[in-house]
Amino acid sequence: MKIPMFYLFGVSILAILCVSAWSVSARAGYESAPYEVIESDGNIEIREYPDLMLASTQSEVEKRGQDGSFMKLFRYISGDNEGNQKIEMTTPVFMEEGDENSKGKMGFVIPKDVKEAGAPEPQNSDVSISTRKGGRFAVIRFSGIMNTKKADAQEKILREWLTSRGLDAEDSAERAGYDAPFVPGPLRRNEILIRLKPESTSEKLPETTEGN
Repeated sequence: MKIPMFYLFGVSILAILCVSAWSVSARAGYESAPYEVIESDGNIEIREYPDLMLASTQSEVEKRGQDGSFMKLFRYISGDNEGNQKIEMTTPVFMEEGDENSKGKMGFVIPKDVKEAGAPEPQNSDVSISTRKGGRFAVIRFSGIMNTKKADAQEKILREWLTSRGLDAEDSAERAGYDAPFVPGPLRRNEILIRLKPESTSEKLPETTEGN
């Protein structure tokens, strides 16, 4: 007996909704790097970030952790550190592209309580603890599987927006991913962040709002 098409369509839609709800709830279960939204324009925001503590390692950004960088950081938070301390996973995972003088980096945000108590030193010399200096960033949010082509296209849109606003920004950009590798592309949360130069100003919204 043939299954009616409308039934298959309904099951497909239900499955998509279930996966979407699961993805959002799973993401919400992690502590996320805090920030304040200074200005919002569609999927672009100006955010103020505090100093963050990161566990970082060298990484080829395009490989999205498949070069072993993700597992080095995951082993660190799983207890591969002084005291064998287990540390909760957080979002996002920050990624920086390298240049001719240095390799790229991947970094996990250290949870607030661990940061305040003092993050344990890594056992692996490839992992280091460092401070990501806070400040004001322009951020564009998008979905899909992040790769160089997509990231570059989104960065171009963001820089054109900055130019239209007369805002000066750094030449480098960061990528941020909020989801596990197996989350479908349309449900993923990705961001490109560009640090604004200290002398660059933007008109504030009536109120700032905390985001995550």
